[in-house]
Amino acid sequence: MSTVVIVLAVMGIVFILAALWAISIYNGLVGLRNRFKNAFAQIDVQLKRRYDLIPNLVETAKGYLKHERGTLEAVITARNAAAGARQTVATDPGDAGAMKNLLGAETALAGAMTRFFAVAEAYPDLKANQTMAQLMEELTSTENKVSFARQAYNDSVMTYNTQREVFPSNIVAGMFNFGPAELFTIENPAEKEAPRVSFS
Repeated sequence: MSTVVIVLAVMGIVFILAALWAISIYNGLVGLRNRFKNAFAQIDVQLKRRYDLIPNLVETAKGYLKHERGTLEAVITARNAAAGARQTVATDPGDAGAMKNLLGAETALAGAMTRFFAVAEAYPDLKANQTMAQLMEELTSTENKVSFARQAYNDSVMTYNTQREVFPSNIVAGMFNFGPAELFTIENPAEKEAPRVSFS
């Protein structure tokens, strides 16, 4: 066997091993990206449930909060903006810009809901309303589910982002445009907690 044949055979083996290595990294990144997209789908379900509850909450409160029209309208406007941003992110959870828009809309909604609950506290008849109490209980339950889903999503995003940034995965990630994923975090620390109102 000539030296040229041996060199070509070694180069062929090295090329095949390098290709298998790159395929393995690529497939790993795809798996991690799909995992965080699936984790966002769990958040998406809970956000949709929350957005569906809010109009019922506002409608129930309307009869009691006749002089608080601006507060009610602010809640519905913020809810609609957040629901629209959610739909955009749901199509591609890897779009960092869309995720930032959703986070901004969620922050605005949390602020509007906090103002709504503060106003509602001043109306004893509303606090005693059975429908309102039931909706509040469902909303609190949903907020807890959003928190758990958000934690699972953020864990998946962190794993994906770490894998795409470490060497040698960063080479494959750069070659195939695996962009960073955005964490689902609320900017205002005061609004990281679900709004708490007692209607008992």
